[in-house]
Amino acid sequence: MTKELIISANENEIQMALTEDKQLVELHKDNASSKFSVGDIFVGRVRKIMPGLNAAFVDLGDEKDGFMHYLDLGPDYNNFNKYLKLAMNGDASVATLKGFKCEPILEKNGNLSNLLSVGQYLLVQVSKEPISTKGPKLTGDISLAGHYLVLTPFSNKISISQKIKGNEERNRLRRLMQSIRPENFGVIVRTVAEGKTVAELDADLRLLLDKWAKMTASMKKINTPRKVHSELGAASAVLRDLLTDDFNAIYIDNQHIYDDVKNYIHTVSPDKEDIVKLYKMETPIFEQFGVQRDIRRAFGRIVTIRSGVYLYVEHTEAMHVIDVNSGNHIKAGTGQEDTALQVNIESAKEIARQLRLRDMGGIVIIDFIDMNKAENRKTLFNVMTEEMKRDKARHTILPLSKFGLMQITRQRVRPVVEVDVQEKCPFCEGTGTIRSSLVVVDDIESNLRHLTTNGGERRLTIVMHPYIHAYVTHGGLRSLRFKWMWRYKTYIKVAASETLNLLDYKFYNASGNEISM
Repeated sequence: MTKELIISANENEIQMALTEDKQLVELHKDNASSKFSVGDIFVGRVRKIMPGLNAAFVDLGDEKDGFMHYLDLGPDYNNFNKYLKLAMNGDASVATLKGFKCEPILEKNGNLSNLLSVGQYLLVQVSKEPISTKGPKLTGDISLAGHYLVLTPFSNKISISQKIKGNEERNRLRRLMQSIRPENFGVIVRTVAEGKTVAELDADLRLLLDKWAKMTASMKKINTPRKVHSELGAASAVLRDLLTDDFNAIYIDNQHIYDDVKNYIHTVSPDKEDIVKLYKMETPIFEQFGVQRDIRRAFGRIVTIRSGVYLYVEHTEAMHVIDVNSGNHIKAGTGQEDTALQVNIESAKEIARQLRLRDMGGIVIIDFIDMNKAENRKTLFNVMTEEMKRDKARHTILPLSKFGLMQITRQRVRPVVEVDVQEKCPFCEGTGTIRSSLVVVDDIESNLRHLTTNGGERRLTIVMHPYIHAYVTHGGLRSLRFKWMWRYKTYIKVAASETLNLLDYKFYNASGNEISM
């Protein structure tokens, strides 16, 4: 599989398109004005406690407060609270946690009002970006993500990604991490760490420990809510989660982003540094690689698949709804049940791509074409499950209901990606109405009267839209054109031009020069 990342950047926005076999599968956007990213760590201050919800609103130094439930505090809340107080007082020893005496684990069924008070400082991490009118969702279970590892302070636990299946490899990674893991730091080994050497894993771990130390230093004598650790730049953050050995190329049209990505890959995977390329051609990078074309095809309310099948995609505040339509997908010699299965399978593949591409989260309801056979419904479920394996977002797929509906829940951490592929109508300017063609004809005659009576023109050519031309010439000798000739004693030639808008027309004199009206 050919896997490429195309990055387009300007001063306001960074857009990143991931393609697989030249087909767009993911589109990431990062706005320069965005103040919250998943993974950002803040020292916040409790603004309001909601006993009925067992939750609190936390001031992060922005107009939007973060929201945090008791269960979001995490089992190591007592340790992080103690760590924050020591760090704010300038205790340098907490930069390494060496000798740190851990506190008891927080009980699962507790009352947030007994732990927090209004005005109290709190170390929190963004787990979900602001969506619509909601502020960011926060967690007190702090972690730092690297390319191969995730650092989890105070856990003292080594976890291996479930996607790494071999017991021998899992045991090897566990032994390696046990030998290099520092005191009071736990580690989650990511899938991409499979087969990596101890040197590569140790380098990633050292980077994360360095970030922890810098964050600790930034908290000294803090007196107002603010960010103390920022996630990687958008491009590097995407690379951290997506970069695998099967990446073929990364094209970037911005020198600054190119340098950042080059340095990041040099740090985490020096052997892949050559895949980063600076794009310098005049043609916009998304146009050059066909990304813009794919965006126009893939976004919008109606998504057409090459076979003629099409999808209706609707977004609401509560859920996303996708309706499958067979269109003109009819093959001779196949029955209704077989046709429905073929259409549904093709649709399932495109829907799996659409979920990644638009980053749709929450509840997704899909209305497939009805199938009577249980084995066909199971086949469709298996196809959807297989296609969704490429999706890194956590998701759950339920089998088809008796109404032919499939329900998918997908992790929602960012707003859905929306691209406006519609343009304002040049005729109606978005109002849905245009001037009557009769009014246009009256305008033409008014100008004709002026040119013949006041301008003295005796030979004119009028060029107009084909629709208006048909109206003016209909009826032969009884047409409107001949009536104008007799009425104004002038030879009038009319011509149609498809390049003109419906409401446009042009006058030319006997010499063929356009007359400005």
